[in-house]
Amino acid sequence: MATSAIDRELAPAAFLQLAGHPLRWRLLVELARSDRTVRELTGLVDEPQNLVSYHLGKLRDGRLVTGRRSSADRRDAYYTVDLARLGEMLSATGGAVHPGLRLVAPTPRVAPTPRDDPAGVAARVLFLCTGNSARSQMAEALAVARSGGRVEAFSAGSRPKPLHPNAVRVMGEEHGIDLTGRRSKHLGEFAEERFDRVISLCDRVREVCPDFPGEPETLHWSIADPAAGQPDGDDEASYPAFRQTAAELATRVGFLLAALTPEEEP
Repeated sequence: MATSAIDRELAPAAFLQLAGHPLRWRLLVELARSDRTVRELTGLVDEPQNLVSYHLGKLRDGRLVTGRRSSADRRDAYYTVDLARLGEMLSATGGAVHPGLRLVAPTPRVAPTPRDDPAGVAARVLFLCTGNSARSQMAEALAVARSGGRVEAFSAGSRPKPLHPNAVRVMGEEHGIDLTGRRSKHLGEFAEERFDRVISLCDRVREVCPDFPGEPETLHWSIADPAAGQPDGDDEASYPAFRQTAAELATRVGFLLAALTPEEEP
């Protein structure tokens, strides 16, 4: 059958129809900034909850948005936009019109900068999770390493516990970053410090996140605890979850750095 070529031609048009709806576009823009619940999205776009839920369902069917039950309140769900897929679809749509319109996603282009040079720091970011034993530690390390020193990143937890061995292992084996010897910290250690962004990585810590000086932009990435549900001491069983979490964090941090450290004009 010759339907495959036809399907490829229709795919960009279907994407434009899906993402181009005014309300769905507003939802994508809000979710590109931070993961949100339906209740939060309803307030942000000033539309009824049933209408917001309907259009979220359409975006989920198109695999542009995913949903996950909150670990803090199972009655809530957090929605996340798949920025990588959205970028691919935007690029394919432009290329379907003309090869010269195919978009290329920007990547942060930064040179290593001494950490003691304030003029070279683009932003200060604090990552938070409950234990500061995995997710926030990995995000901190990725932001520092991949920004070449342009971003000062820190991490903390509401109930710190020792760094998980699998966090050390996955960052070393998969991302070439050594977390050996890092300590977990309570978020109170940073209570008087100023940040440009404070990013919560688990739903529980979002509920108890304090205000920080200077009113930094607060974002939420709803990421499941990779150690949750695994038998104590069975690190091998939970390692695949750590690999998945590290990969998701690497993608999210990449998009964060694209916003914090844009490429300079030639």
